This record gives sequence, C-alpha cells and structure tokens, in this order.
Amino acid sequence: MSQLSYARYGKDNIRLYKVDKDEKTGIHTVIEQTVCILLEGDIETSYTKADNSVVVATDTQKQTCYILAKQNPINPPEQFAAVIGTHFVETYPHIHATHVKIIQHRWTRMEIDGKPHPHSFFRDGEEIRVVESVTREGEGISLRSKIEKLLVLKSTGSAFHGFHRDEYTQLPETWDRILSTEVEAGWRWKSFKTVAEVKEVDFNAAWQAARDITLKTFATDSSASVQATMYKMSDQILAAVPLVDAVDYALPNKHYFEIDLKWHKGLKNTGKDATVFAPQSNPNGLIQCTVTRKGAKARL
Repeated sequence: MSQLSYARYGKDNIRLYKVDKDEKTGIHTVIEQTVCILLEGDIETSYTKADNSVVVATDTQKQTCYILAKQNPINPPEQFAAVIGTHFVETYPHIHATHVKIIQHRWTRMEIDGKPHPHSFFRDGEEIRVVESVTREGEGISLRSKIEKLLVLKSTGSAFHGFHRDEYTQLPETWDRILSTEVEAGWRWKSFKTVAEVKEVDFNAAWQAARDITLKTFATDSSASVQATMYKMSDQILAAVPLVDAVDYALPNKHYFEIDLKWHKGLKNTGKDATVFAPQSNPNGLIQCTVTRKGAKARL
C-alpha cells in the first residue's frame, strides 16, 4: 500500500575549528565551520525492514569529518566539501550520493598598535560563507557557494518611481531613499568530475570577487530599483568568474520610514529635511533573481 519515496540521513551541526600554525613566523590562521552531512543510496531497508546493516552511523560521519579535517585543508570550504562527499561515495559501495553543507563563520584578525596580531581574532559581524555540495556516484561533484547575512545600508543613492499604479496602489514615488538589505548571494559552479579538479580552482578569490562586486555595486550604483541593482551584480560576477554558470540573489528590503514631526512646533522631518527615521522589521519587500549565461538553464 505504500513505498519509501525519499530517504537521506546524516549528521547535522558538526562544530569544527582548525588552527594552522606557522612555526617560522608564529602566525596562526583559524577557521571555524558548522558541517552537515547527508547520505543517500541503498538504505531503504533501514526504514522498511529495520535493517541497520546498511546504516553508516551518524557518529561515524562526525568522526570521519574530524579525521578528514586533520588530513586535509578545510579552507576553501568548497574543497573540503568535495573531499567529504567523495570519501563517503568511494568508501561505502551502497552509498551513491553525499550532500554536504558547510557554514564558515567569520573570524577577523585583530590589529594591535597598528599591526596584525599573530593569534588574536574578533567576530566583526554575523555574515557567513556557505557551501552546498552534492557528490553523486558516476556524476561527479556539484558545488554552490553563498554569502549570507551580509547587512548593508546606504543613506542615499536609491530611488523607486515609475512603477505600475492602479486602484490598489498607495505607495508614493520617491527619487531619494534609504536602501538597506541583508544580502543572500549564491553562485553555482560548473560540474567537476573529481576532487583533483576542485583543488585547481581558487574558490577564495572567487568568493572575494563576488563579495567585492556586491559591495561596490550596492554602494556606487544609482539604484532605480533593487531589481536593477541585483542584476548588475549578477552580470559582473559571471564576467569575473568564468567557471560560474549561474548567480542568484535574494534581497529583502530593510525599511526606514520618515517620521512626520510637524505636529511639534512645525518641526520639519520629511523629504529633503528628513534626518530621523523609524527602522521597520516587517512586512518587507523580498526581491529574488537568478542570472545565467546565455543558453544555460537555471537549476539553482
């Protein structure tokens, strides 16, 4: 009467920290990650017949993650995700695919007395670097990189006018407004056949380019809309990183509304005189797009 149509299992929230110590200079480099591993394959009998012989225990997956971290670089996270995924597919014949998600947390080196400190760091924001990978038997490795929780704001240089109006429209047009959003940007890489191919790619440089393009375009674009600005960002990332097939953005509006204070002795605080605003949490606009190279299909 029933059948198992979907089955994955694994270990989530594996907390991982690694320090690389340069013995000659005394300089330490630290990386902190949260890793999720999900396996799929010939595992249906563990669900339908209580057959645990096909289960690679989730604790085994956690310990494997730690061992692979000791044996391999974990930065860039794209490379480490490919190493993890390939290990499970190649080690266990009945496991046909590994899904890995890595969240890399932000640690920034301190500057003390104007000099970079060799082993002290601080968390300078909630921004995270995310990698999602699938290693599938016979199909290779697919990778998607992301920037999440990057909060940005500019106090001018944004407008929104000329939009469709009808009997339901109350929003006034504006030629100057505050623009703020929490950036979620992703880019999908071309498929890789092996870990060796993955190791040839400078993922850190690509991540830096995508982040720099996002920030520079946000800051300098005379934005006619969030839609127009995010398309420019995507187009530039595709031009800068030839191995990327598609770029996607999700940008929620973080609204800052003018406060009318003329009720108090005619105090002006609207239009060009507006300097005090009320930040709003919701409801908010949410704008999304995926931009691919011409002829490519969007499959993010």
